[in-house]
Amino acid sequence: MLKKILLTLAVILILLALYYRELLSYGYMQAKGQLGILWNVRDVEEVLSDPAFPDSLKAQIRLIEEIKKFGVDSLGLNPSKNYTTFYDQHGKPLIWVITASERYRIEPYQWNFPIIGSFPYKGYFDSTRAVADEQKLKDQGYDTDIGDISAWSTLGYFKDPILSSMLKRKEGSLANLILHELTHGTLFVKNDLELNENLASFVGDYGAIRYLKQKYGADSEPLKTYEFSKKYNDAYAQHILRGIGKLDSLYKGFESDMRPDPRKDSLKKAIILSIVTNIDTLMGGKVALKSKKFEAGKLLPNNAVFINYKTYRSRQNIFKEEFEKKFDSNFKNYFSYLKEKYSSL
Repeated sequence: MLKKILLTLAVILILLALYYRELLSYGYMQAKGQLGILWNVRDVEEVLSDPAFPDSLKAQIRLIEEIKKFGVDSLGLNPSKNYTTFYDQHGKPLIWVITASERYRIEPYQWNFPIIGSFPYKGYFDSTRAVADEQKLKDQGYDTDIGDISAWSTLGYFKDPILSSMLKRKEGSLANLILHELTHGTLFVKNDLELNENLASFVGDYGAIRYLKQKYGADSEPLKTYEFSKKYNDAYAQHILRGIGKLDSLYKGFESDMRPDPRKDSLKKAIILSIVTNIDTLMGGKVALKSKKFEAGKLLPNNAVFINYKTYRSRQNIFKEEFEKKFDSNFKNYFSYLKEKYSSL
């Protein structure tokens, strides 16, 4: 009888392993990549006491400690052990992310994971596998986008390290990034990444401005430089979101059939071209930022690229208006309200 039970359990486990083989393989790859990083980190104290480590980069690490303290004391973010270790990327990207969308609909393809829920993107520590999986989605007719990222949050499951690439950022940009990621560690709502990323982007933007103003003053050059960058990025994002609205209107007039159609493709391309070619008109044509922007004559963006703007920027004004009108711009009160309103992972 015991042998039959054990045999049955073995068969069930084998069937489950076969059914979830892709998920298990992916989980192994991610765990291997994450542990590989954690195994090779150095404590910040060790880095700061290392005479061979450049003083300019030590100053950046101290800035991160300062920004963290500001986030806890002034914004009400949760204290965190993140960014107490350092990982040297040696100039190489660490993780690649795929996003995908249907050909005639700007809705993200969703990947489902145990415990943490669904996500409109999928990360990889192995670029070869990322490219292979992206190709599978292309073969199924999806628009796709792939690229490396500058930071990610493990939501408290691990201590997120300072990455060497972070230390190249200007102070305002660094503050934005750190406060963005610490927001994820404070409040992260299951199955609503658009809310999570829009909230973290709002906190990162607001927090960076307040941090620079508090440290350098309202008329300081660091604050003016950051605010100009933010003004352009906001105008850029709103331009893209307006373009997304035009594409959405176009797609609603199509039939539900997502198979390639030359007429539909032509109409789609015309709107995307208008989005790209009108970028130079933003802020009187003053494009002074070095970032991944679309340029006429190069490969056109697609629905998957536009998904990222919906995920990170589509609800910014909602948070800003609620913060200013309902909470009289009292950030701690507003953030306490959000933590009570939403259940966090």
